[in-house]
Amino acid sequence: MALTVQNIAFDCEDAFTIATFWSEVLGLPLDDDDNPGDPVASVNRPGGPTFYFERVPEQKTVKNRVHVCLQAGTDRDAECERVLGLGASVVADRREDDGSGWVVFADPEGNEFCVLGRRP
Repeated sequence: MALTVQNIAFDCEDAFTIATFWSEVLGLPLDDDDNPGDPVASVNRPGGPTFYFERVPEQKTVKNRVHVCLQAGTDRDAECERVLGLGASVVADRREDDGSGWVVFADPEGNEFCVLGRRP
């Protein structure tokens, strides 16, 4: 028997705000029934797992042990600038001059994710 990934869950303080950030990063809409102040919100990825956001009482305190890696389509550096403009912050820049490497970002609530360059 095999398991299927249903969603990737994010604990957060403000589910709607963080879901909106990720909606813009991924270029996908929020669910139609998500509204400001809701305790949960989600971004459905066609053919892939849902990004699910749930309000929790505690704040993030340490580095994520699991994070999302996003592959840039053609221009990693342009995508990095775009997510910075959406409110992400750089945690670590591991870009190489040959176009490989990645940048580790944090979303507005500190959840880490990477934007990857071209595959070696």
